[in-house]
Amino acid sequence: MNKFNFFNPTQIVFGRDRFDELDSLVPKDAKVLLTYGGQSAKKYGTVDRVLSALKDRVVIEFGGIEANPKFETLVKATEVVKKEGVTFLLAVGGGSVMDGTKFIALASKVSEDKFEGLLFNGFTPAPQDEALPLGCIATLPATGSEMNAGAVITYKNQKYPVMSPLTFPKFSFLDSDLTKTLPQEQVANGVADAFIHVMEQYLTYPSNAKIQDRFAEGILQTLIEDGPITYNDYENVEARENFIWSATMALNGIIGVGVPQDWSTHMIGHELTSMYGIAHGRTLAIVFPSMLRERKVQKKEKLLQYASRVWGINEGSEEERIELVIQKTEEFFNSLGIVTKLSHYDIKQDELDTVVSNMEKMGLTALSETGDLGLSEVKSILEQAY
Repeated sequence: MNKFNFFNPTQIVFGRDRFDELDSLVPKDAKVLLTYGGQSAKKYGTVDRVLSALKDRVVIEFGGIEANPKFETLVKATEVVKKEGVTFLLAVGGGSVMDGTKFIALASKVSEDKFEGLLFNGFTPAPQDEALPLGCIATLPATGSEMNAGAVITYKNQKYPVMSPLTFPKFSFLDSDLTKTLPQEQVANGVADAFIHVMEQYLTYPSNAKIQDRFAEGILQTLIEDGPITYNDYENVEARENFIWSATMALNGIIGVGVPQDWSTHMIGHELTSMYGIAHGRTLAIVFPSMLRERKVQKKEKLLQYASRVWGINEGSEEERIELVIQKTEEFFNSLGIVTKLSHYDIKQDELDTVVSNMEKMGLTALSETGDLGLSEVKSILEQAY
């Protein structure tokens, strides 16, 4: 196991009917910017419940934060924050709204000429010592943004990570009732996103991190058990709550400390989302099985461990077990209505070269847990996924 520091200060408020506790978590004298996406937060009454819980505080609404939140939209929100003297941010929505609100928290404390610099640091923490405090009310389990310090922002049709220890939410509400209005497609995307978050921290090479491995395997097993139930049965609260907590635990840092990580699927998936508008969770499910087939030699030991511990595959040759577990993983995504072939999404095969060249422009030329997955391997993965 590698050396590590672990820090996560976010308070989780888990369970149904806990909105009355919001009043005690937001400072009494706060001037609040309430951020959300489309109209569902208002249509289904979530915004009204927030306004009621915040009582006499001044609350300014800022809606319209897009899926894959756009830099330009977040700059407009930042201008509102500065003009109105906002002192607290409250995000109501899924990962995009929470991510966008983290960017607003950082941008609100710097001059406009520094906004772009928040994006171009990549996975290096943003170089500042102040950000507005924020809280989250999560309505879409998927990204884990409700309990981590990361965000992904779209700028000039490319996706950029934003990281800062200052953007851990002060608190996040996880109420299964708030997720029951989601379309099945979004539930499926959330399950896939959470599943692959775990896999990119787990399925690399052995590092003798037994706790992290066992935690990761437990999350995967729970997603396999309760993800399809949540997808098919909107009244099963127990399964839905386990799915929600799995999505949070998948990316709150606990399973990623001290272990090698491989985010190549995310990097390729981001490019597909940017180019074609395919939902993030779906692009991950498209890329991931082909990535495993491309890298099955490098990931052999962990693939066999994953096959045995998560899927109970213990018979056959090593090659047979590896191929079977990759097939089982792909079938799991298919069972959620996710088609895992690029050809399904009206993408022409000769366009794959453009995906690869865009990744080169972004500097994504040495991916994987060992930095040895280059552009030729990316092209091979995309061709296998076609």
